[in-house]
Amino acid sequence: MGIEALRRSYHREICQRILFLKPDNTPNIADKHSRASVELARGVVHRLGYPLRKTLPSGQTAGVAFEEVTKNFLEDSFRLLASLRPGEWAFSVNADITQFDQYEHLADLSQVLAEHKNLKSALGDYLIKPDIVIGRVPVSDEEINREEIVIRGGDTASLSPLRASNAQTPKQILHASISCKWTMRSDRAQNARSEGLNLIRNRKGHTPHITIVTAEPYPLRIASVALGTGDIDCVYHIALTELGEAVAAYGNEPISEMFDTLVKGKRLRDISDLPFDLAI
Repeated sequence: MGIEALRRSYHREICQRILFLKPDNTPNIADKHSRASVELARGVVHRLGYPLRKTLPSGQTAGVAFEEVTKNFLEDSFRLLASLRPGEWAFSVNADITQFDQYEHLADLSQVLAEHKNLKSALGDYLIKPDIVIGRVPVSDEEINREEIVIRGGDTASLSPLRASNAQTPKQILHASISCKWTMRSDRAQNARSEGLNLIRNRKGHTPHITIVTAEPYPLRIASVALGTGDIDCVYHIALTELGEAVAAYGNEPISEMFDTLVKGKRLRDISDLPFDLAI
């Protein structure tokens, strides 16, 4: 099964498990108070073309399902790119980042802050649980030397976390943090940027990929998170092609211009681009 087929399967699951048309024909990714949001959402749903969920899911149900379906798509897609990015990878949902090599020191810091409430109020909470994480599993010396003798032991390469023998209890290396935002209409959508900054500032070692996946249909709302650089790599839409067609059909110049700005400015891509970008 190729990426295109996995993308179709991803859309089918999202439609069956999360997408719902309300009695007034408003999809549950739309802001009912915005005509543009409603029309664009209808355009996306129409172009996806799969049967929709029969009952309206709660916000929590939709969020959990969105994370799970997206995690499964990325895991299946990334497996297809093994020749481009070999290694053993672990995909999980809502994992504590202190289980990863770059952030294990935050467990001690968190304990100190828990014991000293005045410090926590001043410094904030350093513990983050990203929606989806991808970890690189450290490799054994046998694996390193599989094709030829690369390392024989001693003090050579004795500190790298990629080499499992360098630690009594090897920890995975955080390769990517992916935030899933069903829509962008909540202030919590902005949390993805602050989480990204925390991941960048508080790491010891390699910076992971930091991305957002969304089903938000309104480009101006996507722009509130996507524009600018430094805290996230890029925003990925579940159906960028379908959204682009809906934007063109709607015919609103400011919305079309913003959509083009996001795409041509490398701030918005399709979900099918994400596995390839994670292979970089």
